[in-house]
Amino acid sequence: MANHTKIRRIRSDLIFDITVNAILALLLLIVAYPLWFVIIASVSDPTAVSFGKVIVWPVGFSLEGYKEVVNYPSIWRSYLNTIIYTLCDVGLTTVVTVMAGYALSRRDFVGKKLFVIYMTITMFFSGGLIPTYLTVRSLGLMDKWPIVFLLGCVSVRNIVIVRTFIQSNIPESLVEAAFLDGCSHTKFLLWVVVPLSLPVISVIALFSAVGQWNSWFNAMIYLRDENMMPLQIVLRNLLVNQTAMMRDVLETGGNNDLAQAQKALSMKYALIIVATLPIMCVYPFLQRFFVKGMTMGSIKG
Repeated sequence: MANHTKIRRIRSDLIFDITVNAILALLLLIVAYPLWFVIIASVSDPTAVSFGKVIVWPVGFSLEGYKEVVNYPSIWRSYLNTIIYTLCDVGLTTVVTVMAGYALSRRDFVGKKLFVIYMTITMFFSGGLIPTYLTVRSLGLMDKWPIVFLLGCVSVRNIVIVRTFIQSNIPESLVEAAFLDGCSHTKFLLWVVVPLSLPVISVIALFSAVGQWNSWFNAMIYLRDENMMPLQIVLRNLLVNQTAMMRDVLETGGNNDLAQAQKALSMKYALIIVATLPIMCVYPFLQRFFVKGMTMGSIKG
């Protein structure tokens, strides 16, 4: 029988492991507790939440917040709007990013360095809000729902990641062999590049979905129609109204204002859970693509 020698750990290794685990546990607590608090606050008595009695466990179990969310008419309309905006943004972002990444990965692309320099400049400098607003207005896109996802749908960082992924994982010999067999750039992109680039495409799609799902600034600036508002605008308005109600309670001490503020508070936490639930359901299915997609698509010096 083979002798199995147990590696003896020295004291410094043990101290290092304990320190690292303690730091990781602290970071986990810092990241996980806010989410846990939102969950327990959404099912707790609003009065207990208002007076700071909810810390670790729910106090006075109540589903009034979720009932108010279900009965709030503008939430479901804005929920549908957010789903539509997210799907459009993911589709447009993925198509444009993959096409641009493939074009910049080609060695025979004339003027590639100039395009890379021009695109890199946009990562450090932007036109600003006022010029962008004037441009959107001149194009007639004010109060039009596509403006929500058209602005910012292309990220230079994502294009660079896709370009580097293609260069690292698709050998030039494969490209040459395909072209010798009469394959065009379009067919090579659709039938070779896209299937081999699914890990990085999944990561880009998830980043785009999370960004658009949480987006509210473009809608606040460029939309006026309440029927076009995304879910995050409804949540923002609820937070603003709840803060204003609490301020009125402190100034006037009215019981009616206090009841309305507590109602808005419980509804706020329930709406946060409802708003983040779809993204939390998508993450586990795409998590396995993260490491491969990001490491192979990272910038190599």
